[in-house]
Amino acid sequence: MNIDWHCAVLTRSTVVDKNYKNTQNVRRFMIDECGPRFRFDREFMAWIRNDVPKNLGDVVEEWKRRHIF
Repeated sequence: MNIDWHCAVLTRSTVVDKNYKNTQNVRRFMIDECGPRFRFDREFMAWIRNDVPKNLGDVVEEWKRRHIF
């Protein structure tokens, strides 16, 4: 089942699949989860798409690990 990354209701359990896109919808979700300092950068986007199975909860936790001291 393909996720419409532009308008799907996203949760921490949403699976990041091969069709993942960094959309405004994903950005809103990440800001809600990580706070207003959230930003995508190339290294983080590459990590998201590295073919290792993950869900959006994993993505949130990785961003926090990298940016919250």
